[in-house]
Amino acid sequence: MPKIKKAIIAVAGSGTRLLPATKAMPKEMLPIVDKPIIQLVVEELVAGGIEDIIFVTRWDKKPLEDHFDYSWALINELKKANKLEILEKIIKIADLANFIYVRQKGPYGNGTPVLSAANLVKDEPFVYVWGDDLVKSQKSFTKQMIEDYERTGHLQIGVQKVPKSQVGRYGIVAINKDNRIIDIIEKPSVAEAPSCLADFGRMILDERIIAILRRTSLGKGNELWIVDAIRNFIRQGGEFYAKIIKDGEWLTTGDPVNYLLAILKYGLARKDIKKELRKQMRQLL
Repeated sequence: MPKIKKAIIAVAGSGTRLLPATKAMPKEMLPIVDKPIIQLVVEELVAGGIEDIIFVTRWDKKPLEDHFDYSWALINELKKANKLEILEKIIKIADLANFIYVRQKGPYGNGTPVLSAANLVKDEPFVYVWGDDLVKSQKSFTKQMIEDYERTGHLQIGVQKVPKSQVGRYGIVAINKDNRIIDIIEKPSVAEAPSCLADFGRMILDERIIAILRRTSLGKGNELWIVDAIRNFIRQGGEFYAKIIKDGEWLTTGDPVNYLLAILKYGLARKDIKKELRKQMRQLL
């Protein structure tokens, strides 16, 4: 089984639900306590064995690119101030992986970043990730997926149960007893949803999905959906599996309430601040 060493991260979205905070700052750079969302995503990938990370970006994502570069002025400032502990953390950010940046081209939709980076992942499996989806787990969820792939060869997508009232926000999957996906529908109505299992931004794909994606028509909202390509793959006899998180949970950050919940959950897991945070939360409530 070929080793998975590459990941594509989609970061070309506008973050409109978090405006005006995202007017001049990519939504993926918003902080979760003291790390931007995208750094937590990258750290998960690296913990799973990913070495090459391909960001599919657009014109206003330069702060994200700068974050994963060396900041020589800041490095020199920290050296002069003898702030060696934070200096080490800052330098390590640029050394996490090999970073490649590709501008998104094509129709709007979450399938387009895969096509934009397709030439960089020829004939090899890869991880595909949303840049604003977090998975908080004891063991890197990317590592969980890659270990499963190395054992079974299954293409897969992360899933988690959501309330029935929320199925219209996500891709929803129906699975059999072996977690093989029987059907997958992008943003169904409550009546047509086959289950309450929502897919999220963690996938293992390969050239077969890319080939089908090239032939996939635009779907809901006149967008190119990765879910539609996966559905076509399954209908043509391909096997695709749902991957359930072990010892963790998916946290979306795309709207104000879920973004704040993610901050609280990461903050309450921090030994250095959780006691004071709990105290302040009790007083507020």
